[in-house]
Amino acid sequence: MDFLTLFCIYVVVVLTCIALVCKYSGQQQTPFGRLYTTITEVVSPWIPQCIQSICRKILHRLFHQRNNTFIYLHLILEAAVYGEFSYEVFGFCLEMDTRLINVCIPYALLVLKSCFFCLCCHSDPGTLTKENHGALLKVYQYDEKLFQEGIMCPTCQLMKPARSKHCRLCNRCVQRFDHHCVWVNNCIGAQNTRYFLLYLLSVCAMAGDLALLTADMLFHAVLRSGLMQTHYIDEQGQQQSAGLTFVIQHLFMTFPRIVFMLGFLIFVFFLLVGYSMFHFYLALVNQTSNEWFKRKGHGCQHCHPVSRPECFTAYNPVRGFYHRGFLKNLGEVFWPLNPIQKKNN
Repeated sequence: MDFLTLFCIYVVVVLTCIALVCKYSGQQQTPFGRLYTTITEVVSPWIPQCIQSICRKILHRLFHQRNNTFIYLHLILEAAVYGEFSYEVFGFCLEMDTRLINVCIPYALLVLKSCFFCLCCHSDPGTLTKENHGALLKVYQYDEKLFQEGIMCPTCQLMKPARSKHCRLCNRCVQRFDHHCVWVNNCIGAQNTRYFLLYLLSVCAMAGDLALLTADMLFHAVLRSGLMQTHYIDEQGQQQSAGLTFVIQHLFMTFPRIVFMLGFLIFVFFLLVGYSMFHFYLALVNQTSNEWFKRKGHGCQHCHPVSRPECFTAYNPVRGFYHRGFLKNLGEVFWPLNPIQKKNN
């Protein structure tokens, strides 16, 4: 089995895993969860308790405590991609008479992305405190289904405003809580969702532009080498014209790091585009990730629109309870509401 076949199998497996994650996200019982439980039950008796304890502590710190691990991982991957691009692709692009401004666009996007990344990391997502508690109670109405009046946060000892949630990683209640993002080590809430959306857009643009420049460089390298017009002798001793498969295998052998970087960029681009589309859809209908997942598990999703029209209207997947129109919804994300701008549903 040649390298190209193995790589194709790898891509198919990765894409299948992504599709399954998207399909079963938010569900309590998933094939991944059941498989993990089964494997754990089978393997645990053969692993020493000290190693199991260390693994549990590492996993707990990674996913159940606030830490900078994923920020460092993000920066390392970014440095590796830009290092490879600057070391090899940048020079090739200039040799092929690519306009200097086009080659410099990824660096401008890097600066822009870094600004939004820092804002996501360090900005206050909308922390609920004793000082602003009374004011934040007036921003959103309770829908009495997902958010009910009079519910106390047992940790903060404050009544929860509508659309708020206590983040156990940050140990605080957040206004219009969306989710806790491990990649920025911060909650995404009312005051920084705009930065998070712009961060996603800038990362997508950055990955897409790098991928286009790298693919263009490889394409011109193939044209200059004349590979498409060459022939080779196969295993049976017959002369064959160099097709697409031969060209791709040749690129893997000649530019292994560049081709691997291009595959990584394409993978990241499509993964982030899907994730970004999901969050911009939520912004358009004025929902948060927290509300979307809660609505999926809410009993009203099984209500019939004729027997219980009030539930159907409140949790319609397009409108939502807090929907005010697409433009106003986006405006609310980029210019968060305050008690003076109290929303009328």
